[in-house]
Amino acid sequence: MTSSQTTLDPQVAALLKRDDCGLVTAVIQQHDSGEVLMVGWMDDEALRRTLTTGRSTFWSRSRQSYWVKGETSGNRQWVREVRLDCDGDTLLIKVDQEGPACHTGTRTCFDGRVLPAVVIEAKR
Repeated sequence: MTSSQTTLDPQVAALLKRDDCGLVTAVIQQHDSGEVLMVGWMDDEALRRTLTTGRSTFWSRSRQSYWVKGETSGNRQWVREVRLDCDGDTLLIKVDQEGPACHTGTRTCFDGRVLPAVVIEAKR
């Protein structure tokens, strides 16, 4: 895919299973540590931009517009790999994160809010 492409590759688009709003979930993960940084939403155009620019681009459901991670904050994400899950409804975007990933200023959006859960040791 080249950066001059204006639509998502039809072969890639055919693999996606979108929700009723035309979106797929995108899980963002630090490429070298495996740390889950954040979750966002992508439509075909956001995915095309992500694949062709090397920068994580999302669809904002609240603002109804595209946004590039770090465009205003400077906390950029540099795409290292993009994977699609077996069902075609979730993307795994492996990135090199610059600065905090969360809008609250924490490294990940999953810092500090651990819910109580029963933990069972796996039988080996």
